[in-house]
Amino acid sequence: MSGQNRRGFLKAGAATLVAAPALGASSAALTGTGRQAPAARHARRTLGSGAHSIDVSSLGLGCMGMSYHRSFIPERSVSIAAIRRAIDMGVTFFDTAEAYGPYTNEVLVGEALAPVRKDVVVCTKFGFNIQNGQLAGLNSTPAQIRAVVERSLKSLKTDYIDLLYQHRVDPAVPMEDVAGTVKDLIAAGKVRHFGLSEASAASIRKAHAVQPLTAIQSEYSLMTRGPEVDVLKTCEELGIGFVPYSPLSRAFLTGFINQNTKYNAANDNRPTLPRYQPDAIKANWVMVEALSEFGNPRGLTPAQVALAWLLAQKPWIVPIPGTTKLAHLQENLASADVAFTAEELRELTETVSKITIIGDRYTGTQSQQTNR
Repeated sequence: MSGQNRRGFLKAGAATLVAAPALGASSAALTGTGRQAPAARHARRTLGSGAHSIDVSSLGLGCMGMSYHRSFIPERSVSIAAIRRAIDMGVTFFDTAEAYGPYTNEVLVGEALAPVRKDVVVCTKFGFNIQNGQLAGLNSTPAQIRAVVERSLKSLKTDYIDLLYQHRVDPAVPMEDVAGTVKDLIAAGKVRHFGLSEASAASIRKAHAVQPLTAIQSEYSLMTRGPEVDVLKTCEELGIGFVPYSPLSRAFLTGFINQNTKYNAANDNRPTLPRYQPDAIKANWVMVEALSEFGNPRGLTPAQVALAWLLAQKPWIVPIPGTTKLAHLQENLASADVAFTAEELRELTETVSKITIIGDRYTGTQSQQTNR
């Protein structure tokens, strides 16, 4: 399947989708900045439980690719416009990290969200050493966590972080110390909620016992279903939300990547990943074909099918697809309005479950840093 399907959606529309804005029409009055503030939306989800829960749009926006790891970096004004258009379309959940850039993505997100800061949920992360503009191993010592939070608050132009994740579990620092430090930051009003990224069920339980977790963020898509083994079960048991990053498998599931795609190796991690080697892309293309075959008669693109499938798994799952293009933003958000019948969901799941994915998602150090 070519990119024609993806582009054609915007012209042809889809009978099963509600017209944009995808997450509900905005009826809010203009704010003092002259921009619309988010109104109540019909497509909402809750991450976490009780006092540790947050209400967010059913899809968020992963902002990493606007600054980092996606080959080209758009003009700053273009990225800010995309983030603000997402707000107008009902998105209230935005994801960044000090590691993205490093630092530059937090600054971008902070500027874009400043006019509506109190109406949105901002997530960022700690956990890496950053030296000379490069990631240089892990560091989740209490002193490092506090220093990262202070820098992130300045970068994001805010006095609190809605959801603070540990980016990767640091085996050199007991999880109890990490969770205890975040608990202190929550008591100080600098952080509101705590999360982990790429953590094992055991790490989740240790952290949750000290400071209840609101969300776990890990890679989860039709290409990467590892969380189904035990992490999702642990989240359900403990009342923790789940946030899939790379829900479109770094754009592979859009149908826009093929064996001839060229990347900027200086700003893209995909050339180092086994699944994005030409032979693996050709072998895994059967997944895109399956999504296209399912989606075409329903007026859906492969990306929409993939995102709607994730949303259908649990009501406390909130994917954060990233994009730098307004057309793709609209397409992705429209997946929140797709409702599969039980038979459709069963059919789709059975079809994709028969496909063997070729290539690991990470290798070397990156692989060692996941599911700890």
